[in-house]
Amino acid sequence: MRLLEDMPRFLFLTGKGGVGKTSVACATAVRLAEGGQRVLLVSTDPASNVAQVFGQEIGNRITPLDAVPGLDALEIDPEAAAEEYRQRALAPVKDFLSAKDLASATEQLSGSCTTEIASFNEFTALLTDDGAGADYDHVVFDTAPTGHTVRLLKLPGEWSEFLSKGLGDASCLGPMSGLEKKRSTYGEALAALADPSRTRLTLVARPQTTSFAEASRTMDELAEAGVGATNLVINGALPDIDEGDDLAESIRRSELDAIATMPDNLKTLTTDTLTLRGTDMVGVDALRALLSDAPDSAPTTVELGTDRATDERDLAALIEELSVKDHGLVMVMGKGGVGKTTLASAIAVGLADLGKDVLLTTTDPAAHVKWTVGAGAPFEVSSIDPEAATREYREHVMATKGASLDEEGRANLAEDLRSPCTEEVAVFQSFSRAVAQSDTRFVVMDTAPTGHTLLLMDATGSYHREVARNNPDLADDTPLMRLQDPDTTHIVIATLPETTPVLEATGLEADLERANIRPWAWVVNRALSATGTTNSLLRRRTLAEAGPIKAAEAQCERIAVVPYLATAPTGVDALRTMTGTCPIPGQAAS
Repeated sequence: MRLLEDMPRFLFLTGKGGVGKTSVACATAVRLAEGGQRVLLVSTDPASNVAQVFGQEIGNRITPLDAVPGLDALEIDPEAAAEEYRQRALAPVKDFLSAKDLASATEQLSGSCTTEIASFNEFTALLTDDGAGADYDHVVFDTAPTGHTVRLLKLPGEWSEFLSKGLGDASCLGPMSGLEKKRSTYGEALAALADPSRTRLTLVARPQTTSFAEASRTMDELAEAGVGATNLVINGALPDIDEGDDLAESIRRSELDAIATMPDNLKTLTTDTLTLRGTDMVGVDALRALLSDAPDSAPTTVELGTDRATDERDLAALIEELSVKDHGLVMVMGKGGVGKTTLASAIAVGLADLGKDVLLTTTDPAAHVKWTVGAGAPFEVSSIDPEAATREYREHVMATKGASLDEEGRANLAEDLRSPCTEEVAVFQSFSRAVAQSDTRFVVMDTAPTGHTLLLMDATGSYHREVARNNPDLADDTPLMRLQDPDTTHIVIATLPETTPVLEATGLEADLERANIRPWAWVVNRALSATGTTNSLLRRRTLAEAGPIKAAEAQCERIAVVPYLATAPTGVDALRTMTGTCPIPGQAAS
């Protein structure tokens, strides 16, 4: 592993969801610790699964890992960090406020902006010389999927710039209290991130064209923020096992083509390639094997198939059931890397082929829907771009609220709107406008990975409480009420036929149900057991699929299982192979 040569103190692993960042981070941390180093493994993913990998509860505190002496772990829990932040912020004033004012102050500190800042404070503290990471030889960061991570790594610069221009009369004064004291911490964090002798930023990708394209975009975005990637790990490459299996041969050819044609900027990085393993990366033995050159042993016998016929639970059946109505909201949710964008795009294609008016949109900052659908889509395609939404929101506020202010007032308002917190409000408003369109057409929404989406749901709940308090007559028509209405909204949870993704999807369902939002269906994507492969390594992986699929069935009576495809379907015609639908004759693309 060239990644491990001359390792600096900080190692960041980032990339698109599902590429194996957690596996590579955990395996790297184990290798370093077993080499005699003192290592801290940190997850910044709001939907972290480091605990499942090691089979030990971790949480929002530094925890020694029993199986690996010298290795500690920390999962930055956004909600726990936000609660601690609220308590610290309110402690000096709570004895002087009335019950009403205290409730109002608590509400102001309950939005996703507060959650972001609280998590961010914990993150930056680990990069300072006197922070929690100071006692370790190496700190390995397992990051959230790309869009969330790019945002996180840009924040030191954004907050430093905002602080340098003065706080003004910021709308987020609750979260902003005490930020001036953090100026030096943010500056030190930014310096550490930008120094390759202190920080090694590594992109993780699958040997697939879409994954390389995402890694290339991430590399460029981080470079704009002053953070340069130096390494690339290509994870999960299928070894050359000549057994005459069509699926395996197709996968192998596709991977080799993708590697040969990867974007030029990625070719400049120091690269390692890890081969696909026959088992999930759970447990220390599996993590050791991930970085080993030893091949997996082939099983002697593998029984394929599942208890229920595939045709009873295919994606086409779900689309047919949705099409009974002429409008509604379909939200595809799940952890990064489970194929939400592809599934949302396929559902949109299927509904359009059945004659429905469809808007396909996304709340994911990575926004791949337009690329996935390609040209000639028979429906409208859009994305909620955080930067564009924030720009439009600032312009709108300045043109309306700012119109009645004097020059000094407009200057203060403009300064207020430069706060990174403004993005929360802008994205929520764009989300609300998209949801409102489901009154007259189908809105199929590809959501951001789980943690980012739950923060958006948090903003939705905060807005509903605010409306209910100030305008009770309007409380029945907030976005939250629409999401809670099963006749209007269909939540589709996407997962993979693996233990950890199903556990994460189960946790997502529990989070949604606490907000009185109930999933309509589950889709288990990329199931090898539905392909009939004869390749020994792929057949070995099918052994582990039966249990997770049964667990998914236990969570929801409405379920679809989608077979593994050698290459991700891009373009309307390719997506139709997933839906089994055909376009209505004469239907034109919009």
